[in-house]
Amino acid sequence: MAGKNEATEGASLDWCDEFRDSALEALYRRTMQRQDAQQLCHALWLIAAIFLLFIVVDYLLLGAGALFLALAVIRATVALCCLILARFIAVRPAQAHRPLPLNLIYWVAITGLLLTILLPPGSIGLHISSVVVACLTIYLLVPNRLPWILLWNTYLCCGFIMGALMWKPLPAGLLASSVLILAFANLMGWLTLGRINRLQRKQFALLVEEREINRRLQSEIDERQMLEARLRHMASTDPLTGIPNRRHFFELAEREFNRAHREATPLAICMVDIDLFKTLNDHHGHAVGDLVLTTVASCCASVLRETDIIGRYGGEEFVLALPQADLETATTIAERLRHKVSTLQLPMLDAGQRLSVTVGISQVTAGESSLEPALQRADAALYSGKSRGRNCVVVAGEAPSAIAVQA
Repeated sequence: MAGKNEATEGASLDWCDEFRDSALEALYRRTMQRQDAQQLCHALWLIAAIFLLFIVVDYLLLGAGALFLALAVIRATVALCCLILARFIAVRPAQAHRPLPLNLIYWVAITGLLLTILLPPGSIGLHISSVVVACLTIYLLVPNRLPWILLWNTYLCCGFIMGALMWKPLPAGLLASSVLILAFANLMGWLTLGRINRLQRKQFALLVEEREINRRLQSEIDERQMLEARLRHMASTDPLTGIPNRRHFFELAEREFNRAHREATPLAICMVDIDLFKTLNDHHGHAVGDLVLTTVASCCASVLRETDIIGRYGGEEFVLALPQADLETATTIAERLRHKVSTLQLPMLDAGQRLSVTVGISQVTAGESSLEPALQRADAALYSGKSRGRNCVVVAGEAPSAIAVQA
């Protein structure tokens, strides 16, 4: 509720029908910049076309005399200034909100209009109509800040009234009627402009609020996705070694088991056990034991192929699934692992004390419906290797490939 109140307060308007929040107003004007530039260009082209067409009308009314030439020069000057500014705005849309070029053209156009109204003969009704149209054009067609719009309409109306009094005296009743008409035109223009500005800014404020809500929702979605990914990682990863835990290993291995049956490809299973880990853990403490587990896990991961799967089976035991690996390939990988672990040098171990692992290997057979029989054979081979001296690789049903050196 507080956030909504702040948003409502920031979107409130001042007497100019602009946002009280200067940052929001600046954002609105930047957003409307291209649209206002296009609107201004169209208005300037229209004004220039009207002034040029009135040259033809002046010729039909006055003929080719000195007064016509004076009017033609004034109208052509105003039209040329409008066209120059339109071209400038088309190339640089940001200039549509700059006070200098816009207000300079306002001054030129209004001054030219006052001169062309006062110079030629004609009915006062036609002149008043021209001023009313000009007032509404300033309010509705040429984008500008409201204070400037009020200033230029004041200049236009006061200039017309003063010119009418000095050069074309009007009866008091007609003058009063002209003032009322101009006042009504300005009131209607102001009210219409205010309504348009309020509507546009209300829509913009709603759009900004919607974007902010969408941004927050997207942020919450991203945060929730990150949390879910983290939870999935925590649920599937052993926190100590960073490799898949037992549950996740069996999920991955089950996929490979099904693929091996579909494609009739070999799948080997390896059980890896750290030799004399309990003795090492009791002698050096759990911190060293955790370091040994992490180091051996890294060794396992480093010797595996990209498609191989590793998991922590429990305690000091690790389990490997080797897709498309026969017993010979699995033995080669296991020997590489055993050799790498046996060459590790950890400074916290006693002199001459080396780490070693025993590996039991089996292969999934065609008639098996689950991984369990292969795991049991690999586990039996592992314990066979431990009974024969450790630090060796044993294939289920075969003699060990290397006999351990007692640690």
